[in-house]
Amino acid sequence: MNIASLAPLAVVLPILGAALTFLLIRHSRAQRAVSIGLLSLTLLLECFLMAAVWDGGTVAVSIGGWIPPWGIVLVVDQFSSLMLVVSSAVSLAVLVYATGQGMADGDKDAPVSIFHPTYLILVAGVSNAFLSGDLFNLYVGFEILLTASYVLMTLGGTGPRIRAGVTYVVVSVVSSVLFLISIAMVYGATGTVNMADLAIKLGELDQGTKTLLHVMLLVAFGIKAAVFPLSFWLPDSYPTAPAPVTAVFAGLLTKVGVYAMVRTETLLFPGDTLNTPLMIAALLTMVVGILGALAQSDIKRLLSFTLVSHIGYMVFGLAMSSVVGLAAAIFYVAHHITIQTSLFLVTGLIERRGGSSSVDRLGGLAKISPLLAILFFIPGMNLAGIPPFSGFLGKVGLLQAGVELGTPLAYALVIGGVVTSLLTLLAVARVWNRAFWRRPADAEHPDPVLLAAPGQPVEGEALDEEAPADHAGRTGLAAPVLSRAGSGGSSTLVRSTLMPRTMVGPTAGLVVLGMALTVFAGPLFGLSDRAAAEMLDRGPYIHAVLGEDVTVPAVGVPAGAGK
Repeated sequence: MNIASLAPLAVVLPILGAALTFLLIRHSRAQRAVSIGLLSLTLLLECFLMAAVWDGGTVAVSIGGWIPPWGIVLVVDQFSSLMLVVSSAVSLAVLVYATGQGMADGDKDAPVSIFHPTYLILVAGVSNAFLSGDLFNLYVGFEILLTASYVLMTLGGTGPRIRAGVTYVVVSVVSSVLFLISIAMVYGATGTVNMADLAIKLGELDQGTKTLLHVMLLVAFGIKAAVFPLSFWLPDSYPTAPAPVTAVFAGLLTKVGVYAMVRTETLLFPGDTLNTPLMIAALLTMVVGILGALAQSDIKRLLSFTLVSHIGYMVFGLAMSSVVGLAAAIFYVAHHITIQTSLFLVTGLIERRGGSSSVDRLGGLAKISPLLAILFFIPGMNLAGIPPFSGFLGKVGLLQAGVELGTPLAYALVIGGVVTSLLTLLAVARVWNRAFWRRPADAEHPDPVLLAAPGQPVEGEALDEEAPADHAGRTGLAAPVLSRAGSGGSSTLVRSTLMPRTMVGPTAGLVVLGMALTVFAGPLFGLSDRAAAEMLDRGPYIHAVLGEDVTVPAVGVPAGAGK
């Protein structure tokens, strides 16, 4: 039996875990064990799936025995398997982090009755989207993950979270409705929603109808991927959520939109019909996003703007319509999921240890917690594209694709990519210098947490006198002081800022994973090259779904051949 035939379990296991954790509402330890255990099993399965298709061999699994294009089909190829492994690895790290923070223990940020089931449903939706072989099932995957994200974003029910949640829900519903209308129009024009079948039948449509469908799908996915000018909602929505929720949103949700853009552009609408608008959107996304980041004093908002900015790099690679550009974009997606998530988790530790995520209130963190400084510095430099990190390697691949294309707009994108990388370094360096190296007293609005001596009460609060005296030694971090709950230092002071191993461990693990992308860049770029070549060829995907006897039309040539 081909291991790839077990692909549906990547969706079924998280759903099963969600059901079990919901039944274990009153047993927090069992909830944690089930969710972490099943997510670990899912990751292991997905590693086997990636190994099965590492050298090619795209596999399609028909659900319920229905023959494509009539039934639901899940497709495992090199691109989808890589996205599955990276997304589940990041999701597992965030889940362990959230458990350590106490989100699963019934505090106000994450009621134990809903966090674990909702989180696993989110993972199932992401996996379903990556595996979907038809547009409607892709829509279902989007709706599953978005419904779960609505709940996670508003955990705690605070005013800012509800306001941000309303904006997020409205924008998501608009994009989903537009996507659903697009699916209806595609079905009306072709009689199918199976993507392999569409790859043949869309070529038979007149150019005007084809372009209309193309634009509608691009706009729907562009909203979900936060491509400028459709990215206005993201910086105001993500920073208000709890740190683990923000981290998994930043790492995964926009990348599902990018994945959908890559899949439809290469499979359904190959060629360079809309490459010029995509290049312009990529350039504006990079530049406008990073300029917004430079204007921020809150680290979460700064990272949210850099998230938007670096989506532009992925669209840059997609718009090249070349193996080199698409391979670099695939590598960069995997890199960015890991690095962006780790930076948001580090920001959660900064918030817990320093009392705020605003650089106007921070200072001296390198002295207070050297480990925290290292955990921020490595992914920060990786995000900025400093050699020899994976961010540098991915950007070099994208710049190479732009130079090879050689058009004026491609050169503009190359220049924009270099400028964006330098400005990203500037933004990260400002946080590094102000939050970690200056004296706390030099901060514009120094937080009392940082000014207080270790063990000194702040604003009348008393430290937990029953805490063991050797906490600092056992955690390897600084002694406990008071922290400020919530982001931006806007809420009240609470007691302990100890960073449990279950928070530091997964954060460090993601930082190490980001470094591993550099160490194993050769094999990963090889996988990305093969994935890009197969997607641009379209033959392996179409043959895996519809059979070897199907004639694949050449790019730009109306499909006269059927099954």
